[in-house]
Amino acid sequence: MLLKIKNMRVHFIAIGGSAMHNLAMALHDKGDVVTGSDDAIFEPSKSRLAAKGLLPQEMGWFANKITTDLDAVILGMHAKADNPELLKAQELGLKIYSYPEFIYEHAKNKTRVVIGGSHGKTTITSMILHVMNYHNVAVDFLVGAQLEGFTNMVHLTQENDFMVIEGDEYLSSPTDLRPKFHLYQPNIALISGIAWDHINVFPTFDNYVDQFKIFIDKITNGGILVYNEEDAIVKQIAEEAEKPIRKMPYGIPQYSIDNGITYLDTPDGPMPIEVFGDHNLNNLSGAKWICQNMGIDEAEFYEAIASFKGASKRLEKIAETNNAVAYKDFAHSPSKVQATTQAVKKQYPNKKLIACLELHTYSSLNAEFLTQYQDALDTADVAVVFYSPDAVAIKKLEEISKEQIETAFKRDDLIVYTNPEEFKSFLVVQEFTDSVLLLMSSGNYGGLDFDEVQSIIE
Repeated sequence: MLLKIKNMRVHFIAIGGSAMHNLAMALHDKGDVVTGSDDAIFEPSKSRLAAKGLLPQEMGWFANKITTDLDAVILGMHAKADNPELLKAQELGLKIYSYPEFIYEHAKNKTRVVIGGSHGKTTITSMILHVMNYHNVAVDFLVGAQLEGFTNMVHLTQENDFMVIEGDEYLSSPTDLRPKFHLYQPNIALISGIAWDHINVFPTFDNYVDQFKIFIDKITNGGILVYNEEDAIVKQIAEEAEKPIRKMPYGIPQYSIDNGITYLDTPDGPMPIEVFGDHNLNNLSGAKWICQNMGIDEAEFYEAIASFKGASKRLEKIAETNNAVAYKDFAHSPSKVQATTQAVKKQYPNKKLIACLELHTYSSLNAEFLTQYQDALDTADVAVVFYSPDAVAIKKLEEISKEQIETAFKRDDLIVYTNPEEFKSFLVVQEFTDSVLLLMSSGNYGGLDFDEVQSIIE
């Protein structure tokens, strides 16, 4: 079934999700008639949907919303297989799409650029879109973070030639257990790195790596694979792949640091850039290859990337004084935590680094997985781990103790907090002269207001 370009009637089951509500708004902006349901919608999705007139009038699932005049039903991961609206759609024989299926159907006649990897994919996708926007090259896109200069995280048109997609390896829907990035069939693909993640879905490291081998095999014949050759696993599977594609390796470019500013070596000399850290410079190198394959030459790339400030929540500067600075980062997996901590210490070698990590995700709160964090915070002068026992209970995981965390990180002076007020009190009494505060979490430390951090470090 070919998707109609205009005036479709589309219903979202679980419209409140981060990706789902952005897609709903993108279709609404394109002129489609959009409806949706959910059993709970939180901020910022709630306000954003309300502003577009798309917020459901009442929470819950209502089979009578599913009618034969719908052109498509889009099923979110938050819904269950026995959802009443899903069952009604199946009964009526309606076309039901998972999120990635719908994106592919929209983009199948475009050049699909898919950015995959366990880490860095949001930043790389953001860099590409920043460069394209800088040079007024209009593209369709799907990205996992709010970007400066962009209203939505999803943008769909009929006329744009390219679609740039952040290729998440998580499952597509409750009824389609394939990783999302297996469905996009890229013309141009990138793999930034492989570090075991989503252990609730991929029980072994080998099983997780297999998903990236399948991703490579889904590249169209004659397509392009850009890959991080500094990641041993990525390099191995890329070089072993027998798919008839062009392969383009990349690594960390030459750069220097002077007085807290990173300078990228370019053919025209050192150029100051806003982002820093080996992992971000590596991401930049991958983004450059992608942009060049989308028609942006090297000089144009450098001109644009100089003003890239980073993706939201990715090493985002949230406070600064004359002798202290604070950053917030989404890092939570062991490899991301280690890379981010090392990057900040390298950028500010003469400042005391106070690194605070919240264990918040399913994987990070798993007792068996904890050992993966060994050495992750070693670069920090002061290392703090916060976790909420309530979050462990909500996720129905086995209880973990402070002793287990201390053993896993293998750092004798590790500070562990489980009480949000005690953690905040720790921050308030710190002496932040000549210091960097690094807050790493996909949560908020049990209620920390990040807007208060400026006053904390002053």
